[in-house]
Amino acid sequence: MKVLTRFFDRLVQRYLPDAFLFAIILTIFVYLLGVFLTGSGPMEMITYWGGGFWDLLEFGMQMSLVVVTGYILASTPLVKRFLAKLSRVAKTPEQAVMLVTFVALIACLINYGFGLVAGALFAVHVAKRVPAVDYRILIASAYSGMVIWHGGFSGSIPLLIATPGHFLEDTIGLILVTETLFSSFNLFIVVTLLITLPLFNRYLLKGADPLGKVDPSLWKEESEEETGAEVQQPATPAERIENSQVLSLLIGLMGLIFVGYHFVTNGFDLNINIVNFIFLFLGIILHRTPSRYLETLGNGVKNAGGIIVQFPFYAGIMGMMVSSGLSDKISLWFVSFSTEYTLPIFTFISAGIVNALVPSGGGQWAVQGPIMIQAALEIGADTAKTAMAVAWGDAWTNMIQPFWALPVLAIAGLKIRDIMGFCVMILLFSFIPIAVGFLLL
Repeated sequence: MKVLTRFFDRLVQRYLPDAFLFAIILTIFVYLLGVFLTGSGPMEMITYWGGGFWDLLEFGMQMSLVVVTGYILASTPLVKRFLAKLSRVAKTPEQAVMLVTFVALIACLINYGFGLVAGALFAVHVAKRVPAVDYRILIASAYSGMVIWHGGFSGSIPLLIATPGHFLEDTIGLILVTETLFSSFNLFIVVTLLITLPLFNRYLLKGADPLGKVDPSLWKEESEEETGAEVQQPATPAERIENSQVLSLLIGLMGLIFVGYHFVTNGFDLNINIVNFIFLFLGIILHRTPSRYLETLGNGVKNAGGIIVQFPFYAGIMGMMVSSGLSDKISLWFVSFSTEYTLPIFTFISAGIVNALVPSGGGQWAVQGPIMIQAALEIGADTAKTAMAVAWGDAWTNMIQPFWALPVLAIAGLKIRDIMGFCVMILLFSFIPIAVGFLLL
């Protein structure tokens, strides 16, 4: 464990560039693959790239709001006290890593957007409580919750194929969540990771170099007296409006009423938009006045810079992968030597490879789903299990894809190279329970 952990940690620290440069290098890599493997011309690949460059604008805005609204909500006194109280459970570095991992896993099972923010923010609070812990492993543990999200309640693929009108309904009909999320193989994978991943991350501490300790000054917070001393009594009508608790309460209550209406009419539909909606209006209420909210908003927006710049590059990569047929080639190659028994596990591996280049669950299903489902029907494999194999492959290689780590890194104040070595170890470990679930159950 020590040898492997230090090897990957040092390798990544030495050779992995910043997440933005990683996106640029990945762009060039996919461009060359498309030219040499698909028969697409150099200019065609350029047009595929430019044509897809802005396809993730909506999603990029959603993820930016996840970071900003999550930061604002976590900066309210009530949430700070709650996170600080929960963080007291951890007394040692080992307990800190296990606690953060378990909380992140549970949060990502509920909703991946909520899990990303909650895990990272909770890790910061635990770091303040246990400053002796290796901060890099703590943040990697918070991010490790993303390995489980597609087997949980916000999994886009199992929810999509259970929804009337999905684009493959004529081929496979409706596949209920009892056959996907609540199947024996999925429950086995989820429960096994919930039990073993906190223990595994704990053992990562044994192999880490003592380079990631938290600098206490990094997390120094203003005391209530200091913040209160800066508040001045409003002198003008405009200032009185900016400090009005009534306005914040009214608009906040309107938002919460809509949230209640959404759940009553749609059931437990905790999608990324409703998560952002909840974060936004709870933040407005708990900050009490518009001026306090806007002050915190200014600090939170700084954390979203990496997402705003890098998501268009990943959209361009997706454009090249899809339009050139490169993603189809990867999928079909795995199908060519699969059997009824092995198709789910090979689908999982191929989905992991495609996800490293097309890091979007919904987008990946649109590209890879029709190929894998058709193969499953032709050779008599379980279509529900094959669909979940795509879902788990999408979640699995999130551990080595900076795309999803950007919100966590923004909150934590780290670079991708700080956590990636540990994430590689998590990737290797998580393969075992996932593979067992698809092969033996």
